[in-house]
Amino acid sequence: MHRTPFLTTVCTLSCCLFLSTAVYLPVVADDPDPETEPKATIKEVMKKCFKGPLVKKVASGKATDEEKKQLHELLVEMAKNQPPKGSEDTWKLMTEALVKAGKAAVDGDQKAGDMLTKAANCKACHQEHKP
Repeated sequence: MHRTPFLTTVCTLSCCLFLSTAVYLPVVADDPDPETEPKATIKEVMKKCFKGPLVKKVASGKATDEEKKQLHELLVEMAKNQPPKGSEDTWKLMTEALVKAGKAAVDGDQKAGDMLTKAANCKACHQEHKP
């Protein structure tokens, strides 16, 4: 059977497209999404928020708007991390409660202090997740 130059070109282009997709797609699929990659480690967040005065200051109502915003942003970043040990489900529940309390503080919710105090339960989180 005789092939025309057009069919040969189409077949060649199709093969090249298939092969380039097969090589390129796994590389793209492994690229981390910058929106879901944490910008701060758990250790960094713990040092800035919990060991420092930030959580206590926000919970007591003495924090500036900038400090409230900083706390919320750091809590969001902590929630993006994987727990060093323990269940991912409890990690998600605990960090979501912290993020929600931080958001309430940013929004000026009167209950934010109580929410943050309740959510920032060091013993419960460390017992489950601290290595």
